[in-house]
Amino acid sequence: MPPRGPGAAGLPSASVPNGRRPAEGAGSGGGPSNGTAPRAAFTPGNGKPEGAEEETGRQRLLKGVWPPRVTRAQMIVAVLLFGLGLGLAIQVRSTNENSVLRGARQEDLVRILDELDSRTQRLQDEKRRLENQRTELENSSDQAEEARKQTLQKEQQLGVLAGTVAAQGPGITITIHDAQGSVEADMLLDTVQELRAAGAEAIQIGSVRVVADSYFSDSGGSVEIDGRKVTQPYVVKVIGKPEDLEPALNIPGGVVQSLEKEQATVSVRREKKIVVDALRSGKRPDYARSSSR
Repeated sequence: MPPRGPGAAGLPSASVPNGRRPAEGAGSGGGPSNGTAPRAAFTPGNGKPEGAEEETGRQRLLKGVWPPRVTRAQMIVAVLLFGLGLGLAIQVRSTNENSVLRGARQEDLVRILDELDSRTQRLQDEKRRLENQRTELENSSDQAEEARKQTLQKEQQLGVLAGTVAAQGPGITITIHDAQGSVEADMLLDTVQELRAAGAEAIQIGSVRVVADSYFSDSGGSVEIDGRKVTQPYVVKVIGKPEDLEPALNIPGGVVQSLEKEQATVSVRREKKIVVDALRSGKRPDYARSSSR
């Protein structure tokens, strides 16, 4: 029976615009018979190719992922997770160390305890030794400092007595006017001796410092002390207790009455501050040496 054409078996025939039929070979799965490349399919509604739509979607996805945008909440969560991981790592390590000790033998544990006890004992001994050394240094430092202070004080005292350093303090000032020129060196020496007996600590006559080895001499109607001439009026500056020095000079038959018998005028004045600034050069003894060792 001859085959039926389109419209056979009661099926309606496909209508073709302008009465034309599709080209041969064109079907659901076939391609063009002339070898040309297929055209891109168009998406309905916007008229753009389907491949262009997929490319645009990838670009939007990439832009949304990179560069990453980290919020403050995400940063806090990351820091907390890092801290949690670090804590877990330390805990695991500690657990491993404890497991090592837990699995050790009894002899090993006893040896470890003995070593710890020995180390503790050595550290305690070292601590005591250092404490004792510190105490000795502190004591020696205090003693050395005290000895240094005493040495400086002794040096100042000896310097005042030797006349090598200046001195100041309360005392008296004696002024002797000798219009007749009758005051001689022995009278001034008696005055110095009386002052020393009354507790004078530093004496200066004119511009000469009077010390233990000072000597007085007469020279052509004037007085010399240690070879240096002193002129009138004789001004004697004395450092000491004024309440003791002044009465010692004014006792009956004392220095003041002896000078007044020679027609000299003597005045004694108490002062709160006397400055003795005349100095003598230190002289090393030729023969005397210290007997202390």
